[in-house]
Amino acid sequence: MKVRGANHCCCIKNAYSNGWYKRTSDGQRVNRYRCKTCNQTFSSATLNPFKWQKKRHLNYPLMKLLTNNMSLSGAADVLNINQKTVARKLALLGALCRQQLANQAHHYATIDAIQFDELQTIEHTKCKPISIAVAVAKKERKILGFRVSKMPATGHLAAISRKKYGKRPDQRHAQMKDLFNELTNILQPNITISSDECQFYKGVVKQYFPDSNYRQYLGKKSSIAGQGELKKTRFDPIFTINHTFAMMRANISRLIRRTWNTTKKISPLIDHISIYIWMHNNHKTPVFIG
Repeated sequence: MKVRGANHCCCIKNAYSNGWYKRTSDGQRVNRYRCKTCNQTFSSATLNPFKWQKKRHLNYPLMKLLTNNMSLSGAADVLNINQKTVARKLALLGALCRQQLANQAHHYATIDAIQFDELQTIEHTKCKPISIAVAVAKKERKILGFRVSKMPATGHLAAISRKKYGKRPDQRHAQMKDLFNELTNILQPNITISSDECQFYKGVVKQYFPDSNYRQYLGKKSSIAGQGELKKTRFDPIFTINHTFAMMRANISRLIRRTWNTTKKISPLIDHISIYIWMHNNHKTPVFIG
């Protein structure tokens, strides 16, 4: 462990024990050290991402609540903490989950088939739709990556959206490319890929996985279950991605259809999804040995 600052550069290998202190938040004993080179002191908790937190014991319970259909205000009420504390913890835990997911990505190199699609939600109002592109392993059910992008409203809301909020950018194509660029560092080039018949999907897949076995399937009529993500058919060729979307809508409160618990800003949505994906890959799906 190294601690670098403006006036010191300490390494635990070049330090000796310098007592300990009792952390007031949880009563844990924390060892202190002193650097032999610069004579600066530091502790074993100096580089801990939860440094200065007084309620670190609530981090994992909060993650479980947020990934089991609980809103931020509801989680604050259950844990008896302030909503601002939940919002701050959401940002911190989201960043840590993204970092851990990136560190786990090399375990998925042996995956031989994936499916991808987009889930749609809204930002504050239905006039400001959002697309969430997700790639998932077909057999292992692990979520391999996601991207959130703005998109213009369609149908009868298009004119209303342009009048109230101006022309809205369509970031779907660029974000999908960014997702597949990330997947090229994880997956084999000859992997099997499946999706629905969206027009621009084929071009993105051929650009980043030209040697893949890519198949597109006609979308089927939605069923009532799964809030429209599951399909009315005996056999769904892209069942894994549709089932994953149904799980996300059921477990992430802000993704449920017809609810007042909507996303106000995109950054908390990204943090919330990051926490869910970490819980999904590590606790909600079978153990994967790659």
